Amino acid sequence: MDLKEKQLSAEYHFKGKVINLRTDQAVTADGQEVYREVVEHPGGVGIALEDEEGKFFLVTQYRYAQEMILKEFPAGKKEPGEDPFLTASREIIEETGYEGKDYVYLGKMVPTGAYDTEVIDFYYAKQGEFKGQHLDEDENLNLSKMTLDEIIDEIMEQKIIDGKTIAMAFMIREYKARKAAGKE
Repeated sequence: MDLKEKQLSAEYHFKGKVINLRTDQAVTADGQEVYREVVEHPGGVGIALEDEEGKFFLVTQYRYAQEMILKEFPAGKKEPGEDPFLTASREIIEETGYEGKDYVYLGKMVPTGAYDTEVIDFYYAKQGEFKGQHLDEDENLNLSKMTLDEIIDEIMEQKIIDGKTIAMAFMIREYKARKAAGKE
């Protein structure tokens, strides 16, 4: 059965620095007219940077929309049309001060498919040369390091609840297992 819906019209209600909000009239594959609310987001990246001791950099920062402090893998927003690898290369230096090297593309995730266009691309990299941290002027965060097992323990204990970090931790564990088994 065909599931694709076709946009009939779009009306923008807000255009901001990070998101736009629009409402659409659409038609379903079976001909029903429907109303859809859409948050447009340029997408982002998450980067799991592992040091020479097998520990991963994590950032802890206040997330205003959630009204809480979250522990996460470093991440950042893509500029419109920007290649996700360029975003990852820039953001990892900005947030940790270190370059990444030997990047592995892990895949992507749609965090909120029902109403948001955001797609997050995931990268795993080894720690490279120190270049100096360059946070955005409105960005405040603390850096820490944890092993993958420690990260997964904190996920299972609900201490780490950030979606991209959860997905990436399990993807990295699977990537490492497959690589050790000769499947990568």
